[in-house]
Amino acid sequence: MFNGDFDDDTPFTPGFFGGLGHPMAGLMNPNRGFSEFYRCYPIAMMQNGSDRENVNYGGKIILPQSALEKLSQLNISYPMLFRLTNSSKGKGSHAGVLEFVAEEGRVYLPQWMMETLELEPNDLIEIKNTTLPLGSFVKIQPQSTDFLDISDPKAVLENALRNFSTLTLNDTIQITYNDKVFGIKVLEVKPNFEEHSGISIIETDLEVDFAPPVGYVEPTRQRAPPTSSMKNQVLNDESLQRKKLGFSAFDGSGQSLRGKGKESARSNKKVLENDDSDKMDTDDQEPQFDPNDDGPLTLSFGQLFFGFPVVLPKHPEEEEEKPTHVFAGAGQTLRGKKGSKRDGGKLSGSSR
Repeated sequence: MFNGDFDDDTPFTPGFFGGLGHPMAGLMNPNRGFSEFYRCYPIAMMQNGSDRENVNYGGKIILPQSALEKLSQLNISYPMLFRLTNSSKGKGSHAGVLEFVAEEGRVYLPQWMMETLELEPNDLIEIKNTTLPLGSFVKIQPQSTDFLDISDPKAVLENALRNFSTLTLNDTIQITYNDKVFGIKVLEVKPNFEEHSGISIIETDLEVDFAPPVGYVEPTRQRAPPTSSMKNQVLNDESLQRKKLGFSAFDGSGQSLRGKGKESARSNKKVLENDDSDKMDTDDQEPQFDPNDDGPLTLSFGQLFFGFPVVLPKHPEEEEEKPTHVFAGAGQTLRGKKGSKRDGGKLSGSSR
């Protein structure tokens, strides 16, 4: 008994029943999927295709009108998503459909998709309808450091992904911005199923993570100079070390201006003994003073002290005349003669 389902082994087709006027004429198998082979060509070879950047730098294909007629008679889910397979190379990817205006037997693909599937113009490609889960996460990697020159990469990528319906793991898509083409590789997708490794990005909240671009080198960070707090810590450490070593600045004794020796009022020397012995602090000793020191000298205004007694000169009238003997004394001649004397300052010689 026929239940209305057709499979590949059924000898009758809908066209057969339609030719005979059967009541089931025009019906297609609702469970049968879409699977066709087409000759593939890049978008640039399409009429006015070079001017349609949104198609060439997107993720959608252009199928012929006959594909739309077949798809409309099948029980498929929307949006229409397809699995593209290059059987000769073992390559596959996913795409949506933008238009059904291609010539019969042809399909037009973006250039990046031709490169990903390793296809040449006029090669055969198999296209099947498929269903993909809504994506929640994708990790991408720009293939050039030029991508870092974009001031707002998030906005640029969000605008570019509007031309895509799907993303497939390990695909390298292409986007354009300011007349520059940027390659972006898909490193990770979530959810990820082994049977297709693709996600749908239509009407979904997609979290995007960026990996460092290919060829990017992390700049070396220069060590920051120590802050003021660090400098203070270093100075405190040095001061502590000097105390441990018994170092004391400006240590020594001085001399008073009056010429009298004066011991230092406070000794800064410390006695270093074993680690277990106590340290003697000279700061606790009472200062020793010179008993001969009568303290600071206080002078009246206009007087100076030079360190010796000042003797005022006497009045000339008070001075007494005192005889002075100039050159008083005795001497010897060079010839060493006897009797060379001086008497009262006169020289007397020997008698002739």
